[in-house]
Amino acid sequence: MNETERYRFINRNRNWHPKALTPDYKTSIPRSPSQALVSIPQSLSEVTGPDFTHLTFGEHDHDLLLNFNHGGLPIGERIIVHGRVVDQYGNPVKNTLVEMWQANAGGRYRHKNDRYLAPLDPNFGGVGRTLTDADGHYHFRTVKPGPYPWRNGPNDWRPAHIHFSVSGPSISTKLITQLYFEGDPLIPLCPIVQSIANPDAVQTLIARLDMGMANPMDCLAYRFDIVLRGQRKTFFENV
Repeated sequence: MNETERYRFINRNRNWHPKALTPDYKTSIPRSPSQALVSIPQSLSEVTGPDFTHLTFGEHDHDLLLNFNHGGLPIGERIIVHGRVVDQYGNPVKNTLVEMWQANAGGRYRHKNDRYLAPLDPNFGGVGRTLTDADGHYHFRTVKPGPYPWRNGPNDWRPAHIHFSVSGPSISTKLITQLYFEGDPLIPLCPIVQSIANPDAVQTLIARLDMGMANPMDCLAYRFDIVLRGQRKTFFENV
């Protein structure tokens, strides 16, 4: 690939994203804009930095089995989640900050507003972070989150999922998405997933079982590659 092709601009496909107003996903009603969007010039601080290589990471920031340890291990199915962050041409995005957060194995978040009746796990905080390496690789060790009901409809449930945040080269380029797990029957039933009209876009959100990275007699592994922009891009949340 020549340098001109490497940096060729590819327009964003707006049809890839759901409409801002999706009535069956009830939270979108108050969130969606009621007037035409206005483009606001970005300030210098919004388009430069930060350099994440200067961050200080704890030994277990990427290991959710250990980073909230209070005398024991979390309850639940132990898993590895790993993958690569690459650009639209498959080039690795190195030294970028990848953050994740999730519910515990019972489907409850460690958040004051989560009132689901599942208990909190005293040894599970539900958050992690890491930097991609020179080849764009990242990995986390965690427990598989549980599904949970949510107040969207009389019996709506969120599939098991993990939230991901990928920080770009500036503050204004942070991207947020969700990972779902291969084979989960709740995926096609979720109103949030149903707001995505393109089935190929939905597939970019599904992590695949990766037995090659599993730890024998310990935990399974799931691969979730994140593609930034281009025709193979991972679907990102539009709010």
